[in-house]
Amino acid sequence: MNLGGKMTKLSKKQRHQVKSRWYYIFWGAATVSVFAGQMYVGSGYRQMSDSFNRILDTVIIEIEDDFRHKRRHPMLVPPNSAF
Repeated sequence: MNLGGKMTKLSKKQRHQVKSRWYYIFWGAATVSVFAGQMYVGSGYRQMSDSFNRILDTVIIEIEDDFRHKRRHPMLVPPNSAF
C-alpha cells in the first residue's frame, strides 16, 4: 500500500517535467531571434568600424604629408628673427 503511494507521487512529479510542444517551439524561436539580432548588430558594428578606420587612415595620410614638407605654423616666430 505504501509502495503504491510512492508510485503515484513519482508519476505526478514526472508528469510535471513533460513539456508541451509549444514550449519547445517558443524557446526555439526565441533562441533563433536572439541569434539573428546578434548577427545583425555585429554586422552593423563591423561596417561602422571599417568606415571609421577609412576616415582615420585618410586623416593620418594628410597629417604625414604636412610633416614631410616641414611647414611652419603661421603663428610661430622664425628662429632667425631679431628682436
